[in-house]
Amino acid sequence: MIELRNIKKAFGSKVVLNGVSCTIPTGKTTCIIGRSGCGKSVLLKHIVGMLKADTGSVLIDGRNVDTLSKSELFDMRRGIGYVFQGAALFDSLTVFENVIISLVEHGVTDTDHINAEARRVLSAVGLLPPVGGNGSADYEREFAILAAKKPSDLSGGMRKRVGVARALVGQPEYIFYDEPTTGLDPVTSQQIDDLLHELAGKYHVTSVVITHDMFSVYNVADHVIMLHDGVVRFTGSVAELQASSDPVVVEFLARFVPAPSSV
Repeated sequence: MIELRNIKKAFGSKVVLNGVSCTIPTGKTTCIIGRSGCGKSVLLKHIVGMLKADTGSVLIDGRNVDTLSKSELFDMRRGIGYVFQGAALFDSLTVFENVIISLVEHGVTDTDHINAEARRVLSAVGLLPPVGGNGSADYEREFAILAAKKPSDLSGGMRKRVGVARALVGQPEYIFYDEPTTGLDPVTSQQIDDLLHELAGKYHVTSVVITHDMFSVYNVADHVIMLHDGVVRFTGSVAELQASSDPVVVEFLARFVPAPSSV
């Protein structure tokens, strides 16, 4: 379980988080929403230890992230997959190299394990057939062609899938998604939403999705946290969000979700 206790963070005179307290339930998909600049991505960076709070604490499975040593933080991150906004693939690396980079960073040298893990995660995100076909001539041909591609050879949706595949390496307990559907057309966005929902069910991971796309929220969220003016304004289910009478929540939903057509 992830707990945030009175997190405050300012950059110079600009206060971004002003006492954020919330719990992210285990085994669920939590979407964090709010207007641009409200601190969604900043909050996510606090959870993984990329930023340190001015005051307050972040606990993952009871461990205070801010008090971990560098080696302990490195070890904790082995259980976390992170899908960056825009996928953030390395342009100079192949798909295979992008996917297995965390294994290399952690000193894994077993070639068979590395290749098997690459096959597993690329199959999991739908870029290869199911791994049951592993070893067949057709499967190996498809794997070799995909593995050798560079990010510039891929569509936007495929790049997102490679980014998700990279996050799945090592079977993490937590996966954090930063704006996973940004820049995608509606059809591809729906496909990515379907993928996130499928992976959450298949791997029973705790997923945290930072998004401004309310259609994605309705598609994938079990739990919703809304930030406003540096604090948690709402926490609850999608149904509770839609039924909220809080004027800030009502205005947000009206602004970001088009009204149903009367035609």
